[in-house]
Amino acid sequence: MIRNAPHTTPLPTKWVGPLALTGDIVQGAVTVPLATYETPLWPSTARGAGVSRRSGGIRCTLVDERMARSVLLKAENAAAAHQAWQSIAAREADIAATVAETGRFVRLVGLNRQIVGNLLYIRLECATGDAAGHNMVTKAADAVMDRILAEYPGLRHASISGNFCTDKKTSAVNGILGRGKYVIAEIDIPRRLLHRMLRTTPERMMRLNLEKNLIGGSVAGSLRSANAHFANMLLAFYLATGQDAANIVEGSQGIVHCEMRGDSLYFSCTLPNLILGTVGAGKGGGQVAAHLAEMGCRRDGEPGANARRLACICAATVLCGELSLLAAQTSPGALMRAHLALERS
Repeated sequence: MIRNAPHTTPLPTKWVGPLALTGDIVQGAVTVPLATYETPLWPSTARGAGVSRRSGGIRCTLVDERMARSVLLKAENAAAAHQAWQSIAAREADIAATVAETGRFVRLVGLNRQIVGNLLYIRLECATGDAAGHNMVTKAADAVMDRILAEYPGLRHASISGNFCTDKKTSAVNGILGRGKYVIAEIDIPRRLLHRMLRTTPERMMRLNLEKNLIGGSVAGSLRSANAHFANMLLAFYLATGQDAANIVEGSQGIVHCEMRGDSLYFSCTLPNLILGTVGAGKGGGQVAAHLAEMGCRRDGEPGANARRLACICAATVLCGELSLLAAQTSPGALMRAHLALERS
């Protein structure tokens, strides 16, 4: 049984910023909505946004974009699975044509495979326009699977999703092959600004990133992750913009890298698995549509441009929150004082 929950209360949402952004995709000032019950997240992210405005802006670079779905097929044995894969890979243009027939905006970007015993995993990677693309690429994968089964009688159906995707689970494969938007946000912060606005130094930030994010993450067994709390900003941003919040599982797998640049701190956040879109379920109207429009992510133009803009804004937001938290943790007691003042008042 499914029934509506009574007395539904909207998530607390506030606008933070503006953030100053530079790069090929987004330039200028953007204010972002964050939906969260963790009230210190708003002023903390706003503190990072203030640094961005006084440091020449956050540069955002989109490295790659694709959505993946892996089908799982069974052969009689490994040799038969390998032979089938070689034939399928040689006919990638035919697979691409089948994918394109399933929707206006979906296009095949590439194929990958893994063979385990007699199991053949085929990963389809697709461009999906302004949509995050889960359903779009699953529809394409379903059509491709039907074609393969019709043309290769030695193969049998096992699953439309074989976990080689990998969807909403921690993995290494998505960071390596790509799933969603691969975005890098970076900023150069002069020492005097670090001291005045964040009460820290380049040396303390570098030391903390090494000892906490990199070594601490390694000790914990983190997988392709070296960050303090990417997930906090991602969840708040995803909820405010109508995204599938479960995608923060792979989205929060990212790396902070910083180094000295003369007397300034170079600080970057690499997010290889940002899965989001500006069209699709939850984004057609109401508050979410208004949020997207306010950020300039509902404009007419080339398919995919709005989603790329949103991804860069999201990555910059993550950087602001990450920078602020790490700076607070370089000063003993600062983090707890902030939480006591902001959450228990």
